[in-house]
Amino acid sequence: MSTSEWFPTGEQVDLVRDGVSAVVTEVGATIRRLVVSGVDVVEGFEADEIPKSSQGAILVPWPNRVRDGKWQHEGQTLQLDISEPKFGNASHGLLRNTGYAVERLAADRVVLRAPVHPTRGYPFSLATEVEYALTDDGLAVTHRITNRGRDAAPVGIGAHPYFRIGDVPTTELTLRTTAATIITVDERSNPTGTAPVPPEKDLRPGPRVGDITLDDAFTDLEPVGGRVEHVITAPDRSTVTVWADESFAWVQAFTSTTLRPGRIALAVEPMTMPANAFNSGDGLTWLSPGDTLTCQWGISVHIEEQQG
Repeated sequence: MSTSEWFPTGEQVDLVRDGVSAVVTEVGATIRRLVVSGVDVVEGFEADEIPKSSQGAILVPWPNRVRDGKWQHEGQTLQLDISEPKFGNASHGLLRNTGYAVERLAADRVVLRAPVHPTRGYPFSLATEVEYALTDDGLAVTHRITNRGRDAAPVGIGAHPYFRIGDVPTTELTLRTTAATIITVDERSNPTGTAPVPPEKDLRPGPRVGDITLDDAFTDLEPVGGRVEHVITAPDRSTVTVWADESFAWVQAFTSTTLRPGRIALAVEPMTMPANAFNSGDGLTWLSPGDTLTCQWGISVHIEEQQG
């Protein structure tokens, strides 16, 4: 069911399935809350709050940054609006603050739709759809993007959830990925190349979040059974696994010190392409007129039973 009372993020869509519940917002198609076995597993926000730092947002038609908001297309320089004033970049796509329409709604799933109309720096027309479906142990998220225009359109997809495991301090959690390569960046967080993951950024051993500082993109992930996994673990062995199909070949990991004053917040962001892909072409999908790009990621949760 949905709540029609006025909130800064619009309509609040409540989803429920045995032992799992979620709240998705109209604005940004944002995951505001996900609870599994009574435990909060996303670092969300209250219904009367405005989300910060892209909390839970869908990042379309590009995740991460476009350097200076500029990119080249058919011999022309296109200029996107600068949405990251600190670094002078265009950040996280065009739909973070867009109201999505609820297309279909059931007790445990919702499909939301939003158009991308031709705009400054992005002269293309897309129909975008995101489906949130509760599972036995969490959430599956399916993206469908259709090119409604007459020309091929550049498309990338990302998501920006922050995670927690109940009241466990984020510093006590561990984060493990299989990434062998890191994206190197300049002082404005724009890519300069790639390198083997250095020891202080290596997430393969599963370091404590409190022992590392992250605002980094990684790639060369090792899929298992057709999907990649990024695993967050609490001291009691409860886990939150961020999984994605192989189209999400990049992941951004970010430890924020500003989302919640006095606390670390951990974002794990699956991405189909890295920053500045409109210029580099890395992972960029050129979607032909009438074609649809479909990809999926999700969250699987295991909560250890407390011994009493």
